[in-house]
Amino acid sequence: MSFDEKLKDLKEQQDKVLAGGGEKRIAKQHEKGKMTARERLNHLLDEGSFVEIDQFVTHRCNQLGMENVEAPGEGVVTGYGTVNGRLVYVYAQDFTVIGGTLGEMHAAKICKVLDLAVKMGAPVIGLNDSGGARIQEGVDALNGYGEIFKRNTLASGVIPQISVIMGPCAGGAVYSPALTDYIFMVDNTSQMFITGPQVIKTVTGEEVSSEDLGGSKTHNQTSGVAHFRAPTEDECIEQIKRLLSFIPGNNLEEAPILENNDEIGRLEEVLNEIVPSDPNKPYDVRQVISNIVDNGDFFEVQEMYATNMVVGFARLNGRSVGIIANQARMLAGCLDINASDKASRFIRFCDSFNIPILTMVDTPGYLPGTQQEFGGIIRHGAKLLYAYSEATVPKITLILRKAYGGAYLAMCSRSLGADQVFAWPTAEIAVMGPEGAANIIFRKEIADAENPPEVRQEKIDEYRERFANPYVAASRGLVDVVLEPKETRPNLIKALETLVTKRESRPGKKHGNVPV
Repeated sequence: MSFDEKLKDLKEQQDKVLAGGGEKRIAKQHEKGKMTARERLNHLLDEGSFVEIDQFVTHRCNQLGMENVEAPGEGVVTGYGTVNGRLVYVYAQDFTVIGGTLGEMHAAKICKVLDLAVKMGAPVIGLNDSGGARIQEGVDALNGYGEIFKRNTLASGVIPQISVIMGPCAGGAVYSPALTDYIFMVDNTSQMFITGPQVIKTVTGEEVSSEDLGGSKTHNQTSGVAHFRAPTEDECIEQIKRLLSFIPGNNLEEAPILENNDEIGRLEEVLNEIVPSDPNKPYDVRQVISNIVDNGDFFEVQEMYATNMVVGFARLNGRSVGIIANQARMLAGCLDINASDKASRFIRFCDSFNIPILTMVDTPGYLPGTQQEFGGIIRHGAKLLYAYSEATVPKITLILRKAYGGAYLAMCSRSLGADQVFAWPTAEIAVMGPEGAANIIFRKEIADAENPPEVRQEKIDEYRERFANPYVAASRGLVDVVLEPKETRPNLIKALETLVTKRESRPGKKHGNVPV
């Protein structure tokens, strides 16, 4: 065979792989409002940056008719490229090739990408669109999933791992995304579940649609499995790019520092008015955040889940920070099971990847009730204590209003390792709220009074004046600075700049035992 003939053969082999499952299956994919695997990678990666690897890998199954089945690229496109000039490793399952099902060699391609990503210290992004395990390959397919799960686990905290659900993701396939850092979903085309609607109907008699069982709304709002939701694949890909802009490539790097065009010393008069003087009135903590961070740019994570807690990324003078804030307009900002899980997971991600943590506190305590107690609020609430205590990144705490009891501690108090603690004059730091404290401390005096309601109110006011303020804590050195709200941004930026060189070690150990 001449050289020209060899080149012709190479081109034919490449064209066969690039064609995926063929025109009919590609058209069917488009009819569902879905891109093909290669189209998705073209949208995600910088133009011309994609380098494909393992293009000619094929399966070696010769049972149950598979000996006659061609699977171009083995149903998954793998390689590397750049997003805004930064290296990432990628894999995209190709639903047009035998439903994107995972077999032995399909898994081997994904495993190679994960291994390379860890070696190079680059994020890995998996675009999932698969019918699940390839039944014809039996235990080889199952073993392939296991190899992926192990790599996801070993890579955790070393490189950022992002999973994008762009089609079905069922059975064992869901566990790889669950082991990664962030899950993105698309409305109407993404589904995740362990057992599908048909199995559930057979076993339990319940009838449920695929979308209600495992759609983007379900996992972003109800289960908390997913972190981001988008109406289209294009918008989903833009969200991924935005997330990447806030995080480093690996655990040894810092997040990208962007040029800041927002005035460092900016004073915001509106901050003096956002938090109501009445401690029982709600407000939106996002307004506080947007008036403090660079250009009001806040990228919220799990926006629809556990809405009494707000978490997300922003920048202060160009530096990425992770923000955790109680949301007073939902459940009065109480901590509960889901909020504790949501914040703990986010804190641990930030700590893994050297992103400073800013905590904004306004919580009256843990949510009371049998549902929370029976659900294990003690165990779940302890995750928050664990995550903050374990974190060694710079930790800044800003107390906006209520900080009572165990919830004051759980929201990164000085005793849990806060490096700098700021408080607004509206801060109320105490063992419990004035009403509850007065009822306990002055119970006898109130009961013996001629006018119990009037005496009770007097005692509440007395307790609030003496203890429900930031000055007792400040007198103990537990609050470093009490500041006028409008001066918050410049003070936080100065604190962050001084903490950039922070170094803090922990006792050597294999790993801690998180209260999961």
